[in-house]
Amino acid sequence: MTLHAHVQPPVDAASFNHEFETIDGVRLHYVTAGQEGAEPLVLLAGYPQSWYAWRKVMPILAERFRLIALDLPGQGDSDKPSDGYDTGTVARRIHALLGRLGLSRYGLAAHDIGAWVGLPYALMFPEEVSRLALLDAGIPGVTLPDMLPATSDKAWKTWHFAFHAVPDLPEALISGRERVYLDWFLRRKAANPLSFGEVDLDEYVRIFSQPGALRAGLAFYRSVALSAEQNRALISDAKLAMPVLAVSADQGSIPDMASPLRPFAADIRGETIARSGHFIPEEQPEALARLFDDFFGRQ
Repeated sequence: MTLHAHVQPPVDAASFNHEFETIDGVRLHYVTAGQEGAEPLVLLAGYPQSWYAWRKVMPILAERFRLIALDLPGQGDSDKPSDGYDTGTVARRIHALLGRLGLSRYGLAAHDIGAWVGLPYALMFPEEVSRLALLDAGIPGVTLPDMLPATSDKAWKTWHFAFHAVPDLPEALISGRERVYLDWFLRRKAANPLSFGEVDLDEYVRIFSQPGALRAGLAFYRSVALSAEQNRALISDAKLAMPVLAVSADQGSIPDMASPLRPFAADIRGETIARSGHFIPEEQPEALARLFDDFFGRQ
């Protein structure tokens, strides 16, 4: 499918192919790069982002991998359905999309709420996910604590979990002020706020200001209890069978991604990216690409 007119690729359009598929009545946007016959690597982004979070990593990896960066339902230029934001439902829709693309074996890399989807996805479809990378995320029902820190030195990283879960109030406070909200969210959580330029902020404001986008983004947080229940059931039955790369940032949200995941993975490797805050793919794309090249490139 050709690029829709309302999608405005803010990076080299020749490097990326924008396409759409409709799954269960939900039109999903995804971006591909790399060689058609190369090993597939699927990329899932976090909140409040889209495939665009991977824009700096994809050109580095495109010579070696076939890259598929997805906008989850409710994210980016994908549709914003009224429900279905528990991670089990999202995982099944993503699985159907990848099946439509003819993928049956692939690596999976996921950041933030993308990792919320990535972990249960790998448990649900272990025969398809060859390797799994999870980036800077506390995962509901697995590693995300029920009680988040309230002290001032830590709460600034996690305050939004409770705020986003409150009905109606976030919409009332953020609507019309999306740029102020996103500027703080992206630049404050980055080790170097200059990682996000004005063009980048323009793109995130564009997608976040679409009809239904704010509601859809918050819906992931409002579905946390259901996602946690689903995840607890999944991890009670099986461990992650594939090799897992757990990536932290030295100034990110989760100081050690690997340790709390070890009980749930048979083969896990932990790495920490230096001079990075929460948004690792945009802050340190070269370092992350080197990790991915080594990890996903192994046979």
